[in-house]
Amino acid sequence: MRDFLAQIPFSIVLIIALTLGLAPFVPEPHVWEKLKMLAAGELHRPIDIFDLVLHGTPWVLLGLKIAHGQFASRPAQD
Repeated sequence: MRDFLAQIPFSIVLIIALTLGLAPFVPEPHVWEKLKMLAAGELHRPIDIFDLVLHGTPWVLLGLKIAHGQFASRPAQD
């Protein structure tokens, strides 16, 4: 998994998160709408769950990429 994250350029992950992760932009991003539904306990339909996974995955990947970069740049401690 670390090798996979290391191979993907940060700029590509950021672009994917900002485009697919926020699409459609109007009236509000799908991922935000689905997160609000999840918090309210209204996320029941399979299409809504699929939308959350589809639009949330780029953000999870971006978070993993950032975390991987933070831990990979630290020097090893004895």
